[in-house]
Amino acid sequence: MFDHTGVVVSDLAAARRFYDAVAGALGLATADNGDQAFLFGKSAEEPIPYLWVGTLRPSYWVEGSRAGINQMHIAFVAQSRGMVDEFHRAAIAAGGRDNGAPGPREGAGNYYGAFVLDPDGNNIEAAWRW
Repeated sequence: MFDHTGVVVSDLAAARRFYDAVAGALGLATADNGDQAFLFGKSAEEPIPYLWVGTLRPSYWVEGSRAGINQMHIAFVAQSRGMVDEFHRAAIAAGGRDNGAPGPREGAGNYYGAFVLDPDGNNIEAAWRW
């Protein structure tokens, strides 16, 4: 389990629409974090772990980094197969691009997942394991 991670985006409003839709599908929440960022996580009562999403250039980036070039992958826990399906539907409707339709993944055991690319090309996944 992670404490936090972050992703820099080129268009905060587009990212917020996408992550608000994904949060709703997974029973999670987003919260403002200044005028150039927001947080994606469980709730205000349970703030960690979280994904920081913003337009600021992080101090840990290497020279030449920019939004859309340092793509990352993150998988969020889903509570059911239906939640994975809803995540995929909501993400596509909010401007995401399909990167793997909902379904079992060969060689992954009891696993059902879906992949979408957020507006900056980051590979975002919902995964249900039983």
